[in-house]
Amino acid sequence: MTNNKVTYLLFSLTFLLLISCDKSGKIKNPFKKNKSDLEYAMLPLEDSLPKLSDSYKNTKKREIENFFTNNFANDFENMSFLVAKNGQIIYEKYDGFADKENNILNSPETPLHIASVSKVLTASAILKLIDAKKISLDQKLTTLFDKFPYQDVTIKTLLNHRSGMKKYNYFCDDKANWGRNKTLTNKDLLEVIINKNIPLETKTDTHFSYNNTNYALLALIIEKVTGMKYSQAMKKIIFEPLGMKNTFVFDETTPKEKGTPSYKYNYVKYPFDFLDAVYGDKNIYSTPRDLLKFDLARNAPGFLSKDLLEQVYKGYSYESKGSKNYGLGIRLREWDTGQKLFYHNGWWHGNTASYITLRKENAVIIALSNKFTRKTFQMKRLSALFGDYPFTLKDTVAKDE
Repeated sequence: MTNNKVTYLLFSLTFLLLISCDKSGKIKNPFKKNKSDLEYAMLPLEDSLPKLSDSYKNTKKREIENFFTNNFANDFENMSFLVAKNGQIIYEKYDGFADKENNILNSPETPLHIASVSKVLTASAILKLIDAKKISLDQKLTTLFDKFPYQDVTIKTLLNHRSGMKKYNYFCDDKANWGRNKTLTNKDLLEVIINKNIPLETKTDTHFSYNNTNYALLALIIEKVTGMKYSQAMKKIIFEPLGMKNTFVFDETTPKEKGTPSYKYNYVKYPFDFLDAVYGDKNIYSTPRDLLKFDLARNAPGFLSKDLLEQVYKGYSYESKGSKNYGLGIRLREWDTGQKLFYHNGWWHGNTASYITLRKENAVIIALSNKFTRKTFQMKRLSALFGDYPFTLKDTVAKDE
């Protein structure tokens, strides 16, 4: 059996196990621990892709090092960074402090807050549930949450940021709705939406508006459908099957000391605030190596059905001209040449993150930092080393999120 067939069999079997029926005709619980499911999912996915030559890897490594030298000199502080192709790491670097006060350095095993890159993982769990026919893409939230006030909001309009809802960090800041003096949870957020008469910002599915509220609600949908906390559901659906051993969700039950600190540019530590318990839109901690495993799985045959996959990687918002767009849980650039780039950035407190997945080239670029920097957002320019992407490698660019 060829390696490609092994990968396809891996995900086909996992998918069939998820949606299979028992003898009574009822759908089995796809989230019940099943050792065989995990064994299938932990097969080495990278073995299905061609091996890179030492010459190719050395050439790309030099080009990446030149990019850093030309743009940042030696100023590459507090970055966990990885570039891989065909599942094989070409270059990685771990720099700076995971915890400066205790002189603990960042390492390949240090989980960093991936900020809004968390949305890609939340979306993936939702998409797996859609494939397993537990929910549908066009399902209205009124069918999931009693008294939900927005009649036209669907799972799809949450995923592609076209729900028209307001950003929770704005309306929950208001004392009349919640206030800054008590910790907000996802369930609290839903109660505020239902009970405080929060109006829509725009009519649903008429405009794109990047909005953390959408993904906080998607996390609640995962909980509603699975009967588990988001942290546990993500562990069972994504983290454990893919061997992401250094990845976890931070929520209101997580000891604060478990979260790797984040810092301002001068190493002043960011304190926790009232929004730090909300998850789905953020609050996943991970490593570049774990995100590489995730990227391999997400792009492998059979991870999602073909029809659903086509809907994930297309733009939905064309009200304004430009190359930027958003799919289902992924940002994209679309150029007149037909070339597309898929990525997601993140920024929360001192944490910045960038995940660039080059699907045609089977390459991925991952940059995480827990000391505030915009350099992470420039890493998409390295895509020019692997394909025909219109980026320059020779000079820095302005803020680009």
